[in-house]
Amino acid sequence: MSNRRDFLKTSLLATSALALPRLSRAALSVSGSVPGGVGARVVSTWDFGVPANQAAWTVLGKGGKPLDAVETGVLIPEADLHNHSVGRAGYPDRDGKVTLDASIMDGDGRCGAVAALEHIAHPIKVARKVMEDTPHVLLVGDGALEFALQEGFTKEDLLTPESAKAWHEWLKKAKYTPVANSENIDYHRSTQNLGMPGGKNNHDTIGMLAVDANGHLAGACTTSGMAWKLHGRVGDSPIIGAGLYVDNEVGAATSTGVGEEVIRNAGSFLVVELMRQGRNPQEACEEAVRRIIKKRPEATKEMQVGFLALRRDGECGAFAIQKGFTYAVCDVHQQDRLLASPSVYQTTYT
Repeated sequence: MSNRRDFLKTSLLATSALALPRLSRAALSVSGSVPGGVGARVVSTWDFGVPANQAAWTVLGKGGKPLDAVETGVLIPEADLHNHSVGRAGYPDRDGKVTLDASIMDGDGRCGAVAALEHIAHPIKVARKVMEDTPHVLLVGDGALEFALQEGFTKEDLLTPESAKAWHEWLKKAKYTPVANSENIDYHRSTQNLGMPGGKNNHDTIGMLAVDANGHLAGACTTSGMAWKLHGRVGDSPIIGAGLYVDNEVGAATSTGVGEEVIRNAGSFLVVELMRQGRNPQEACEEAVRRIIKKRPEATKEMQVGFLALRRDGECGAFAIQKGFTYAVCDVHQQDRLLASPSVYQTTYT
């Protein structure tokens, strides 16, 4: 339930995240794999995963549950008014409506999700309520909003002045050209220079995975979806098995980029199953990426998809179609580690 305590907690976390210095991308090392064996660990997609991980660590580092940690962590980008790919400041669809998608999953198989949800700033909280308070996995659209209001969440206008300005600028040409690696954009730049689908200059996702010292896993994934999408479009983020999948016996995976390509390949489920068959996290992510490219070799030259995986022993890995995908790693040794994922193509199309 959205209440004063939740609001103050989220506000303080968001404020502390915004106060962090911008990370130097030039200093990133390329790594597809980080060894495990360090106890609890949390990993997430993109540069803004660093402050999100740090918020999650306030729970996980004290011995808290991974499920509580990932929910706490992704509240940070959901509340960040400078982040136009997740939460309340997300860019709208082509009709000017901000619609949000989110999923959450525990390693025991419990999961919940919402899609095309309007007027609720923290869809991840509603997704968890779906998991815990209903017999269902996914609620969508008006039904998801009705459920959220019944649970005590506050209805808000999510179209911020900055996002509204960007939408009106886009309307001048009304050309749908999503961009690769959009999550790492300086959002004050021109909306006319957004670039490749699924990338850092257009719109996507934070996916977060956590494991405790006992090998118990959880994950969360939340997004406002592609900028200027058709109203009602839903990507992979709220689809269990596509944007997120968690299994305590093996590990967890999440995805980012063009959700349609991930859905077509049940991407995150595929990554976990490949780990079950013996691939390490980085190898599993690479195989999933290459299967996407094999099915659509020409189309994937101009779009981004990336996978991030965490095995139950704490080893993590990532792989992407295009250069530019980053992921954050947080554990007892370091809470602000940021790595560049290896990729099939080494040119960043921006």
